[in-house]
Amino acid sequence: MEPIRLDKYLWAVRVFKTRSDAAEAVRNNKVSVNGAWAKPSRDVKPGDVIAVRKQQVTWSYKVLEPVSSRQPAKNVPLYCLDITPREELEKLNVPRETIFVVRDRGTGRPTKKERRELDSLMDDLYFDEE
Repeated sequence: MEPIRLDKYLWAVRVFKTRSDAAEAVRNNKVSVNGAWAKPSRDVKPGDVIAVRKQQVTWSYKVLEPVSSRQPAKNVPLYCLDITPREELEKLNVPRETIFVVRDRGTGRPTKKERRELDSLMDDLYFDEE
């Protein structure tokens, strides 16, 4: 079995849409392999744990078998196991909880004081739950 590059593997198992997107994410330290930052040319082998930071969630994948060609979505579980913890997945639901503030029509944008009050409400909502 020939070694497979990290960027090519991430593209093949549909973590990223293009190989250049995968390589850029690896170069920008958004991808780690077995807890260490990697380069796009790093070889992937079975048993490696790849952590990918996308938006606010860190997705974790375990390499089952290296593959170099892009796979159909139904075949991805043969090559890659999603082991993302539940706590990380729950971060996806946080933006759905929001505060709606009613403003009278024609009053314009919020003032600096009103903006600070809105920001403090949002901070209380998102950061007090931890």
